[in-house]
Amino acid sequence: MNGIDWQTLRRLRRTYLEGTAGLRDYWQSDADLEAYDRTFAQRIGWKWDFVLADLEARGWRPPRGTVLDWGCGSGVAARACLDHFGRTEITRLHYADRSAQAVQYATRKAGMKYPGLEVAAGAVESPTVLLLSHVLTELSPEQVEALLELALTAETVLWVEPGSFEVSLALIAIRERLRTVFHCVSPCPHQGRCGILAKGNEAHWCHHFATPPSAVFQDPDWGRFAALLEIDLRSLPLSYLVLDRRPAPAPPADTVRVLGRPRIEKAGARLLGCAAEGVREFRLPKRTLPEAFHRFRKGRWPSWQRWACRQDEITEILAS
Repeated sequence: MNGIDWQTLRRLRRTYLEGTAGLRDYWQSDADLEAYDRTFAQRIGWKWDFVLADLEARGWRPPRGTVLDWGCGSGVAARACLDHFGRTEITRLHYADRSAQAVQYATRKAGMKYPGLEVAAGAVESPTVLLLSHVLTELSPEQVEALLELALTAETVLWVEPGSFEVSLALIAIRERLRTVFHCVSPCPHQGRCGILAKGNEAHWCHHFATPPSAVFQDPDWGRFAALLEIDLRSLPLSYLVLDRRPAPAPPADTVRVLGRPRIEKAGARLLGCAAEGVREFRLPKRTLPEAFHRFRKGRWPSWQRWACRQDEITEILAS
């Protein structure tokens, strides 16, 4: 990370923590954007990698057409999609942001990385694919309403946000408004009302954890980044929503999506699972399912699973 201005990163970090990022354009120079792109944006990119790998594993690909990365920042969301899905489905890429400097940076960076791809500055009406990344904390209620109007013109929406309680609930509210128009591809294993909204689930929220590349933990620069900015490199919580007008293949009826992290206990693990019948806590006994317990304890479990259960106790892992 040679050449990075650490004071710039501290200023950006303070802006995010104080909740003042939505008040004004916080980019002061291309050097700001470059420092951000090599650090904070990489962490956002790892969240996108988690979401896109999940979609690929399920056989989902975006429709072919124009992609709009709205609120693009340094452009990491669109680059992650290009890296995962290639250029076959993306005929044209548009970057839009309140900051003209950010749009110029993202456009230039994408043009250099993907020569021959048509990259343009500015929003486009009715994009085929709308990418939204870490924008909710910077928008007013009126701006969110305008953004939802734009989302309703798209064929597909991929939306990734921080995995905080408040942001997750905001994204769930958006899902509830849009699910009558779009199919819910992920993270939901069903098309019905979100189970988090049921009585008794007030303390829960829909979030997941991405995994950084292992090399990060041996890199002294990332170690310095973590120490100076007081960031836990291991923790990458995210909430996300993938909506598609095309019919989505329905997962098996007994599919469960594991939310958050398991609560590890001496005799087993307690898991929060989202299924067609709702969101509730399940118990995985260590004695009868030792291999599955070991995976959960190590943090290496697939978030999509199928279980046989006796009431709230998991008796067999059918698929994962």
